[in-house]
Amino acid sequence: MIEIGSEPERAILVAAPPFDESEEVVDEHLEELIRLADTAGAVVVGQLVQRIKSPNPALFIGRGKAEQLREQLGRDGASLVIFDDDLSPAQGSALEKSLGVRVMDRTELILDIFALRARTAEAKAQVELAQLQYMRTRLKRMWTHLSRIAGGIGARGPGEQQLETDRRLIDRRIARLRRELQGISRSRQTRRKAGRGEFRVAIVGYTNAGKSSILQALSGRELFVEDRLFATLDSTTRLVDLGEGYQALATDTVGFIRKLPHHLVASFRATLEEIEEADFLIHVVDVSSPSWEHQMEAVDEVLRDLSISGPALLAFNKVDQLTYHEESALRSRAAALYGPHVLTTVREEGGLEPLRSALRDRMRADRPMVHITLAAKDGRTLAEAYREGEVLERRENGGSIELTARVPAAVIGRWRRKPGVHVTSADAV
Repeated sequence: MIEIGSEPERAILVAAPPFDESEEVVDEHLEELIRLADTAGAVVVGQLVQRIKSPNPALFIGRGKAEQLREQLGRDGASLVIFDDDLSPAQGSALEKSLGVRVMDRTELILDIFALRARTAEAKAQVELAQLQYMRTRLKRMWTHLSRIAGGIGARGPGEQQLETDRRLIDRRIARLRRELQGISRSRQTRRKAGRGEFRVAIVGYTNAGKSSILQALSGRELFVEDRLFATLDSTTRLVDLGEGYQALATDTVGFIRKLPHHLVASFRATLEEIEEADFLIHVVDVSSPSWEHQMEAVDEVLRDLSISGPALLAFNKVDQLTYHEESALRSRAAALYGPHVLTTVREEGGLEPLRSALRDRMRADRPMVHITLAAKDGRTLAEAYREGEVLERRENGGSIELTARVPAAVIGRWRRKPGVHVTSADAV
């Protein structure tokens, strides 16, 4: 893992794209890797790209390219190499032996960033679980460093014994962390049941797409917002006022990324349950990014892996950073290719009104219209009708009150069981 001291580590990035990948895509992936390295605290001093048909089983890249990389390390004074792909334990060990410096792959880099960003006990447990699962298959590589110091003769037996001891310790810690996260998941489910009457919205998207900024603007409450990848890891839920008497619980979730490590997806399952349990998804897309379509596909891939296919709305965000012609082209493309969508920005007044309006429409669709007859003295039910629903018409008839309203199904169910309250279905307006 990267350790940030007084001097940041100098790193060289390595990409090995296939021959059919365009230069534009290669540049986008390297730019993202630069941002990841910066988030982790490293300074990128060089890059190396080799197009390959398939990874070299020994070094991932070719031996000639590895020699070129070793020379570049000396010229640039770098002490770290970061690959944009995942390396096998054997490839990582062979590269470190050949290059004489520490080598990280993309998964290890992302895990390191998550460890830096984790703030709550839940996030720390999730990151530790993912790190331990990643580390378990790489213990032999770690012990190789020790055998060089101690000497090969006589080190094999104790080293192998220690490997088994370390694996058992890691397995026990993994089991304990899984139990802790299962407990967190049960607590989360209990809290969700308590707020079951509320309309729940999950905000998903690529990292740094602007999810936290949107939730902050909708709720009017401060959230941690930073122009860096994975600025926030913990899911945050806020009550948001959508106007016209509508309110919803909106949850900002951890950002996704291309090649998101499977260990992280599994470890953050408790957090990602917020997405599974939501009534509606908002998929935020940063259209100011040149690779926004690829980022959107990466998020869709993770959602498919989680078997999530609920109703969703695309929020094409940061449109204030587009020119007039770019925005017009986006509107035409979105209308032709995508389903329900809105264009949003948090930097301009009224920039989130299309999103609020779309959410109100969705809530109306989920609220059947009914006629309610109740006693005029039943102030509790009357107040609940105004608080939980949308009262469209009110008529007073002596000792009773008649309402026409859109009300959540859960509230209607309670009223049907309540003496003195009569509920019938109404035609849609």
